[in-house]
Amino acid sequence: MDMHATFGMHKTPFTRELDTEHMLGLPYIEQAREAIVEQLGRRMCAAVIGPAGTGKTALLRALRAQLPEARYRVHYVKVTDLGKRDLCREICACVGLPPAGSYPMLVRRLQEHFTEAGAETGVRPVLVVDDAHDMRPHVLGVLRILTNFEWDSRLVLSMVLAGQPPLETMLGRAPLEDVAQRISYYGRLRLMSREETARYVEHRCTVAGASHLPFDAAALDAVFEMSRGNLRAVDHLCLAALDTAAGRGAATVGSSDVASARKQLWP
Repeated sequence: MDMHATFGMHKTPFTRELDTEHMLGLPYIEQAREAIVEQLGRRMCAAVIGPAGTGKTALLRALRAQLPEARYRVHYVKVTDLGKRDLCREICACVGLPPAGSYPMLVRRLQEHFTEAGAETGVRPVLVVDDAHDMRPHVLGVLRILTNFEWDSRLVLSMVLAGQPPLETMLGRAPLEDVAQRISYYGRLRLMSREETARYVEHRCTVAGASHLPFDAAALDAVFEMSRGNLRAVDHLCLAALDTAAGRGAATVGSSDVASARKQLWP
């Protein structure tokens, strides 16, 4: 049977297609988001650190939605293994500047753009760098140069770095001390607890239209034990378990459905 018909859902749950207003406000994630908003209001920089699957990108989406467009212009760059010039080219492309030229020219073009944009419109530029743990140390140092305005006497560009724990380790090294000193707040995300995992599963099912929680208590325990509270793993596991239960015509997801889903996902 179809999962939607079986469980009374009007849309597929546990996908990435979730509006920010429907995200579950877990206290530790909300605390990090509010603290980052406060730092950006002061024109400062911040970092979001957490293992894969702990909700970093979801936090960044909620952060962007909360910042008023009349006051902030948020630019998002997802980092791969780039050199200094290529990183500047990526940033130029995302802010609408020509991504051609030498490295010094690109840096100067970006600094002039951020300075002029803020002066003309009063809108504060915010640069969000995702997957920053993949940056080479000497490339990460470019961010210090990009935030250096008038001999470090002006706060023009705010940055939010998001990445896995190696990012914080890298920032703790002496060569990157100048970059680390620009970060006024570190938001550290973690895996969900057993209770938080159950709340999250129920919330996602409710948002999808389910009139009752289709997972029994044993299934919820199995979801936590197999995912260890990793948001991304919970999503994949629960969606596959719903499909499995619907396929056998069951009105409730049991622990055996979760176990079958795990075998499908991670042989």
